[in-house]
Amino acid sequence: MSKKRLLLALKFLLSGALIWFLFRNIDLDMAMGRVADMAPAALAVGLGLFLIQVVIAALRWMVALSAIGEPLRFARAYVLFYIGGFFNQTLPSSVGGDVVRVYKAYKEGVSLKGSINGVMLDRIATVVALVLLVAALQPFLVSKVEDEAFRWLIPLLVAGAVGGVVLLMVLDRLPNSLQHWKVVRGLGHLAADTRLLFLRPKRAAVMLAVSVLGHVNISVAAYFLAVSLGIEVTVLDCIILIPPVILVTTLPISIAGWGVREGAMVGAFALVGAPAESALVLSIVFGLSAVVTSLPGGVLFLLEGGSSRELEEAEHAVEDEAAEDAGKAEATDEARR
Repeated sequence: MSKKRLLLALKFLLSGALIWFLFRNIDLDMAMGRVADMAPAALAVGLGLFLIQVVIAALRWMVALSAIGEPLRFARAYVLFYIGGFFNQTLPSSVGGDVVRVYKAYKEGVSLKGSINGVMLDRIATVVALVLLVAALQPFLVSKVEDEAFRWLIPLLVAGAVGGVVLLMVLDRLPNSLQHWKVVRGLGHLAADTRLLFLRPKRAAVMLAVSVLGHVNISVAAYFLAVSLGIEVTVLDCIILIPPVILVTTLPISIAGWGVREGAMVGAFALVGAPAESALVLSIVFGLSAVVTSLPGGVLFLLEGGSSRELEEAEHAVEDEAAEDAGKAEATDEARR
């Protein structure tokens, strides 16, 4: 079994184990009752906000690409991001949505390096904005969590996020003796583009503002899903609790966050008195909403002539870029010797 398939199998195993563990400790009749009695109007609003999330995410990606001198029209950014979202949400394969997005952007005329870095910066800014939003909401969170150690967790996350970005900015200036490491070379290419985005205050502010808007939007979407399920929470509760849940879900240890998200959601909503059954159902409906609203991305992929062959080309293109980079590094080392 290849490493990719093994990793995929382990993710499936973890997601399945976590969901099984959570389900064995809840009242299934109560959970199913909430689903059966869902309010259609609130559900429709929640799904509508998921669709708006694609617009926000496409704008965020455009800002990242523009910052590194690789502009992409909004219409194409929207379509390509939607296609990538479809693969991230519905097809847990070795070819992730980000790889498809990189390849599609490359075919649109964006350089392959720019395509890769644009997606990476999009991801990085999303996580940084999420950490900053969680930090801004810390006073509200602290009032709900009695553990004193929690007061230090958020500052440590902020320090880690800022420190990670700063480190990334200087990786192309490390000693030549370290450049034989494949990871260092790859991150080194990203360093200059990271500086272009984060060391330009206006660009950085726009990028982080759009990213925060996306996190708030998805939190409000979760609120309407909770309302549709008859869960008694406020919009502020969801804006406070959903970002930490999303932050935990960004860990690449499960299939599209399944299992990890459910556990985090149950723990988070317990802080506002929501029963485990309610929080678990909310998390599952949240995940299914993401899947359902990503389906048009699959239709767009097919309408653009997408096929399994193109997915293979996407994966090979990214791998070839890495191989070419390695070859250049070896040639440089030989020249120096």
